[in-house]
Amino acid sequence: MNKKILLYYKYVFIKTPNEIKKWQLELCEKLNLKGRIIIATEGINGTLDGTPENTQKYINAMNEHELFGNIDFKESDESLVTDKNMKRDDAIFNILREYIKDSKRIRFEGDGYGDAWEKEAKKRGLSNNKNTPEALKEKVSKKTIALYEGLNIMSKVEIEARYEIRVEEYALRIQIEGRVLGDIARNHVIPTAIKYQNILIENVQGLKDIYGKDFKKLSKEQMELIEQISEHIAKINRGITNMINERKKANKLASGEKLAAAYCNNVKPYFDEIRYHCDKLELLVDDELWPLTKYRELLFTK
Repeated sequence: MNKKILLYYKYVFIKTPNEIKKWQLELCEKLNLKGRIIIATEGINGTLDGTPENTQKYINAMNEHELFGNIDFKESDESLVTDKNMKRDDAIFNILREYIKDSKRIRFEGDGYGDAWEKEAKKRGLSNNKNTPEALKEKVSKKTIALYEGLNIMSKVEIEARYEIRVEEYALRIQIEGRVLGDIARNHVIPTAIKYQNILIENVQGLKDIYGKDFKKLSKEQMELIEQISEHIAKINRGITNMINERKKANKLASGEKLAAAYCNNVKPYFDEIRYHCDKLELLVDDELWPLTKYRELLFTK
């Protein structure tokens, strides 16, 4: 016998779940439907199978109910997998083929991390928020609030309260990261770089003492290293100072939303700048002096 499989769910406030359970049990027994239905105050979720005629009667009964109208029922033809003349793999392929067809509108087969997906997302009318504060704003958009209120999940006040918590949490995380970055750079990276630089200076001075005027030719590489280290140290220190100043400005803002935006747009950009010069020093400084675990050690040291 040909059967249909129904899959569905709906988020809706159910005041009397036990009454709905009793009604569902009687309905399924009457229509000889088998499966599982989960009912809670938050909504309903079900998977049922039966004859096409009875599954349609079930859909009609659900649509007539005041709580469960307009449910998007997913239907699957069980004959695709129970046909005795069909190999199991062929039946599975048939099911997958239908799923692939149905999901074509929302699938993207290209590079999800490249420009191609960004262009495709724009064509599909999808939002493209470039940073966390922008993405969090979607939580309090008119569309989002209407969705949650319409499903009786959260009120506007609750949504806005959660939004305030998230933006403040974001700003606090960036603040902590900035403080840690500044501490590591100034108390570990820069002192180690200076220590190595002093070793190079002593080497150059020794060459000068031994070779006199010819020392410049022999210490050319050491001199270049000393200059490079000085440049990176200066840029790290300047970046940390600027980052701290921007952090002080941000902390004066009363609005959580403005605070998060300031940390994202004015403080966080210094992270990459400071890290870039720290990474460069990591490649220049003697491995025995470097106090932190290096990238290659993280990747390859057992």
